[in-house]
Amino acid sequence: MLVAYLAALGCAVAYGLGSVLQSIGARRVESGQGLDPRLLARVATQGPYLVGLGLDTLGWLLSLVALVRLPIFVVQAVVAGSIGFVVLFAALFQRQHPSARQLGFLAALVAGLAGLAISGAAERPHPVGAEFAFAMWVAVLLIALFGVIAPRLLTSSTTASVLAGLAGLAFGGTALCARSLASHLSIHSLLSPLLWAMAAFGALGLTFFAAALQRGSVTITTAWLFTTETVAPAVVGLIVLGDRARPGLGWLAAGSFVLSVVSAIGLSLVSPHEESVAQP
Repeated sequence: MLVAYLAALGCAVAYGLGSVLQSIGARRVESGQGLDPRLLARVATQGPYLVGLGLDTLGWLLSLVALVRLPIFVVQAVVAGSIGFVVLFAALFQRQHPSARQLGFLAALVAGLAGLAISGAAERPHPVGAEFAFAMWVAVLLIALFGVIAPRLLTSSTTASVLAGLAGLAFGGTALCARSLASHLSIHSLLSPLLWAMAAFGALGLTFFAAALQRGSVTITTAWLFTTETVAPAVVGLIVLGDRARPGLGWLAAGSFVLSVVSAIGLSLVSPHEESVAQP
C-alpha cells in the first residue's frame, strides 16, 4: 500500500517536471495550422522535450505500479496534483513565480490529496470482458478522429485546449487499460487487445499534448490535460471496475476528489508573477 502511494507521488513529480521541459522544447519549434508530422518530428529532436518525454515515461511506469493496488480515482487525482509541480518547476525554469492565489490553491490541493490517501481502498479491480476492450478501441478511434479535425476547424488558442483535453482522455485510457489488466496479469496479457489499446492511447496522448504545448501555455494546457485525464477514468473505474472508497469514507473520497480537481484547475488558470520571459 505504501509503495503504491509513493509510486503515485513519484509519478506526479515526474509528470510535473516533464511537462515544463516538454513545453520548453515544443516552443522552440513554430507551430503550424494542422497536425504536421514534420513539425512534431522537429519537436522530438529538442533536448528538453526528450528529457521531459523520458520523465513522462518514468511517471507512466510509476502510475502502473500505483494502479495495481489503488483505485483509479485516487491515482488520477494524484496525477492531477502534478500541476502543482508544474507551477513550482515553471517558477524555477521559466521565472514564473506562484502568486498568492496559486499558493492558496496549492494548499487546497495538498489537503484534497491527503483526503484521497486516507479514503482510498486498496484492492484489485473487477475482471472485464471483451466488450470493455472493444469500447477502449472505439475510444481510441474517436480521440484520433477529433484530434485530426480540431486544428483545421478551430482557432489556435481553442485548439490548444481541445488537443490537451483529448490528450488527457488518451492518457486516461492508458490508466483504464492498465487498471483492468491488473485484474488478470499473466504472460497472456501480452496478447490482450487492452495492452495494444494502451499503447495506442499513449501514442495519441504524446502527439496531441506536444501539439497543444506548441499553441498554448504550459499551465492552461496541463489544466485541460489533467482535468480530462482525471475525471473520465475515475467515473469509468467506479462504474465498471468496482473501484471504491474505504467503508464509511465515501463522503471523504468524493469531497477530496472534487477538491483536488478544482484546485488543480484553479492552480493552473491563475496567472503567476513573471519576472521575465525565459528564452531557452
